[in-house]
Amino acid sequence: MGLIISLRACRAQPSVPPRSFRVCQLSGVTLDQMPRPFLTAEWRYLAMLNYAIDPSPLRNLVPRGVELDQFGGRTYVSLVGFRFLRTRVRGMWIPFHSDFNEVNLRFYVRRNHQGEVRRGVVFIREIVPRHAVAKVARVAFGENYIALPMHHLIVEDGGEAHVEYRWRAGGNWSSMYLKCSGAPQPAPEGSLEQFITEHYWGYAAQRNRSTVEYQVEHPRWQVWHAAAAGFSGDASALYGPSLAAELQRPPDSAFLADGSLVAVHAGVRLT
Repeated sequence: MGLIISLRACRAQPSVPPRSFRVCQLSGVTLDQMPRPFLTAEWRYLAMLNYAIDPSPLRNLVPRGVELDQFGGRTYVSLVGFRFLRTRVRGMWIPFHSDFNEVNLRFYVRRNHQGEVRRGVVFIREIVPRHAVAKVARVAFGENYIALPMHHLIVEDGGEAHVEYRWRAGGNWSSMYLKCSGAPQPAPEGSLEQFITEHYWGYAAQRNRSTVEYQVEHPRWQVWHAAAAGFSGDASALYGPSLAAELQRPPDSAFLADGSLVAVHAGVRLT
C-alpha cells in the first residue's frame, strides 16, 4: 500500500530518514560540531521546476555584491515546492509552526569571497501558510515572505510518486505538480540537477540597498527525474507579468529531490 497524504492533511510527516541523511558533511563536521544555526529543519519532497529565461527581468533583482550565475550559458529560475518539517529556531520547537509547506521562486547567483566562489540563491517570493513564519523570515533575513492559504498532495504507490503544492492568492488557486517513478539517483557531477541543488548560500537585498548573506548546509540530495511537471494559475500578482508568463510553458527541466536535514545560519550584512 502506498503513502497518501490528502490536500488537507498538512501535518502528516514522512518516516524518520536514515541516519546517513541526518549528518551534514559539507564542512567535514556534523551539525552538532558547528556553531548553533539560526534554524534547523527537514526539507522533504522538493519539487523543482526549472526554466531557462532571458536574464533581463532579473537584473534589477540582483543584490549588491553578487552576480547572476549560469549553467551552460543559460540563466535559470526555479519554482520550488517542499515540506518544511521538524523546524526549530535557535534550537526551540514552536508549537503549530514546525511542519508546513513552502513554495518559492528563485534564481541563482555567485559571489567571489577572498578567492572562494560562493554559489547562492535569491528568492523572488516565498510563500508559507503561517503568518508568524513569514514575519520571522522577513525580520531575520529581509526575505520576501508572504503568508497565503496552502495545501499539498503527496501520493506514493507502486514505485510512482505524485507531488502537488497549491496556494491561494487574490481568491484564486495556483498549483505546481510533479510526477516521477523509479529509484532516486545522486545528481550527476556537472549536471543541471547538481547546479540547481548545490547552491549553499542565500542572498537577500535589504531596504537600505545592502545585502544579507547566509549559509545553508545540507548533504547532497538524490533526485527523481520527472515524467510530467507543470504550473497552473495566474502568478502575475506575485512575480510580475514577465516571470509569470515563463511559468505558463512547460519547464525546461523538472525533478523531485528527496531532501534532508538542513541548517540555516544567521545572516551577515555585507559591506
